[in-house]
Amino acid sequence: MLNNLIKDRRRKLEYYRRFVPSAYPSKVKRDFSLDSVLQNFSKLEKSKKILSLVGRLLAWRDQGGIIFADLQDGSGHFQLVFDQKITQKFDLLKEVFDVGDFLEVKGKLFKTKRGEPSLQVQKARLITKSLRPWPSRWFGLEDVEERYRKRYLDFLFHPQVKENIIFRSRAIHELRSLLVAEGFFEVETPILQPLPGGAIARPFKTHLNALNQDVYLRIAPELYLKRLLVGGFEKIFEIGKVFRNEGIDREHYPEFTMLELYWAYQDYRGLMKAVRKWILALAGNLGVKLPKKWSVVEYTDLIKKYANCSIEQLKIDEIDEVFKKLARPNIIEPTFVIHHPKAISPLAKSCSDNPDLTERFQLIIAGTELVNGFSELNDPDEQRKRMEEQEKQYRAGNKEASRLDKEFLEALEYGMPPAAGLGLGIDRLITFFTKSHSIREVITFPMLKPKRET
Repeated sequence: MLNNLIKDRRRKLEYYRRFVPSAYPSKVKRDFSLDSVLQNFSKLEKSKKILSLVGRLLAWRDQGGIIFADLQDGSGHFQLVFDQKITQKFDLLKEVFDVGDFLEVKGKLFKTKRGEPSLQVQKARLITKSLRPWPSRWFGLEDVEERYRKRYLDFLFHPQVKENIIFRSRAIHELRSLLVAEGFFEVETPILQPLPGGAIARPFKTHLNALNQDVYLRIAPELYLKRLLVGGFEKIFEIGKVFRNEGIDREHYPEFTMLELYWAYQDYRGLMKAVRKWILALAGNLGVKLPKKWSVVEYTDLIKKYANCSIEQLKIDEIDEVFKKLARPNIIEPTFVIHHPKAISPLAKSCSDNPDLTERFQLIIAGTELVNGFSELNDPDEQRKRMEEQEKQYRAGNKEASRLDKEFLEALEYGMPPAAGLGLGIDRLITFFTKSHSIREVITFPMLKPKRET
């Protein structure tokens, strides 16, 4: 059935080419976007000028000698009217045009008897022929996996999905503008790294032929951004891709976008205040409502409350899992969770009154971690001890443990100023802001298993 429909469209294309040299011209004429035509309809209609519009054919309602059609561009929709008494080559167009085709149309604006703003088409031509029939709006793209697999159709048939991607772009722009206004400087650091570091995660590994060297896709830009602190930069951030070879679920995706930020001469308490200010400002600029009151709770208190045990009763590799599974899902309102155990915070400074805990915070909203930050550890000897412990765990089989990075430790020995830093998951933040059910809804092209051929 599908093959026959494709053959029919190809037949129409060949028939059209008998009369018109190209169905895929490089140059088209466009006087206005469709939305601007609607916004200025009265003025343009009175001018009685011939307008050139372009877009994709969204609907085709053939009533014999008159055809009503809907044209769509990136700004909106507009109705076209083809009349055999007015439209040149009417019979040819009627024969070859299909829903999905891109058209250039020329004509005058008018209102139909029902008062619908329309373009009376005098001339029309193909500018791209669609060779595959569209699935029905209500059948064929309701399966979630199929939507992700054919994302381009998902954007066409589900406007909210497209709006999420547009919202994402706006949010990143607003976030970047907020930070620049605060005096932060945007930088870029390597994605290919000789050692994975800056987070506890399993990396992706590849090989760099030019140097005959195994390298890793970064799990975080942290250790390179801290090198910049050593080099004299004081307020820096990076927005970019990070890769962790882990599972896929509602909150996790192996390739994600993260903001990492470092602020010299600041500590975790000051950074927490700034995070609240920035996220409330960002939400306000994007029209998202957030509570003004944010709580601050101790990590150890949450373990006691929801796991009914103390930190000391848990093994190192159990601590974070217990928190994620039992405590975090219960945190709905914006909450800073502070003072995580040193054992799971290898890059954070210890608390002065309790060296087993760290000056670390997580911002949790609706059961999801959006921000992870801390006062950065800048004592090279203490950092070496923690990295050596992580390296032992790695060599014992924990492939998520951090590695011993000698070059980073050497940089620390030159001196890094006191600083606070954070990582903010852009995808999670957009998922929360748009009230999407999964992180994949705000990723343009989520990856799927190859489809089995039948």
